[in-house]
Amino acid sequence: MIFGLDLSSPLFWSAFGSILLANIVLSGDNAVVIAMAARTLKPEQRSKAIFWGSAAAIVMRIVLTIVAIQLLSLPYLKIIGAILLVYIGVDLLKGEDEGDGEGKEINGMMAAIRTILIADLVMSLDNVLAVAAAAKGNLTLLVMGLLVSIPLIIFGATLLTKVMERFPVIITIGAALLGFLAGEMLLTDPAVISQFGAMREQTVTVGGVAGAILVVALGTYLTKRQQKRSSAA
Repeated sequence: MIFGLDLSSPLFWSAFGSILLANIVLSGDNAVVIAMAARTLKPEQRSKAIFWGSAAAIVMRIVLTIVAIQLLSLPYLKIIGAILLVYIGVDLLKGEDEGDGEGKEINGMMAAIRTILIADLVMSLDNVLAVAAAAKGNLTLLVMGLLVSIPLIIFGATLLTKVMERFPVIITIGAALLGFLAGEMLLTDPAVISQFGAMREQTVTVGGVAGAILVVALGTYLTKRQQKRSSAA
C-alpha cells in the first residue's frame, strides 16, 4: 500500500490506465498549443518553455479537475474562454516580432509559458471531466495519472515543434483548431443554452468551423499587415 493505494490490485491499474489514456487522448490539442507557443524560441529556450509550461499546466489541471463540475456550470465562462482561444490562435498565427538580446529571449520564453498556461486552462474545462470520471473520486490516483502524463505531453510538443519547422502549414492548422474549439465552447455555454436551448451537434460543429475560419482569416490579415509595415519601415 502506497498513499492508501493497493498497487497489486487490478482495479488500481485499470483506473490508472484509464486516467493516463484519457489524458493522452484529450491533450492532443494542448500539445499543439505548446508547440506553437514555443516554436519561435531558440532551441535551448524552447526546451525550457515546453518543460515548465507543460509541468505548470498539469499542476493547474489537477486543481481545475477538483472543481471542474462547479466551474462548468457557471454561465459566460465558456464564452470568455472562447474569446481567449480566438485571441491566442490569432496571436500564435502572427508569430513573434524579430528581436535580439538576452532580455528578448527571456521575455519570449515567459510569454510562451504564459500562453501555454492560459490556453491549457481554457481548453481543459471539458477535458478534465473525463479524467475526473476515470479517477472515480480518488484524488491520489488522479494526481499520479496526470503527473505521469507530463513527459508524454512534453514529447508530443517537442516533436510537433520540429515538424512545424519543416511543414509551416501545421501552424495554420493548429490555429484553426483553436478557433474550432472556441466556436464549440461558445455554443455550449450555459448562458447560450438557457437563451436559445441546447444546440444540435451539427450546429455546434458549424460553430466550430466558423471559429476556425475566423481565426485563420484574422490571423492571416494581421500577419500581412504587419509584414507591410515592416517592409515600409
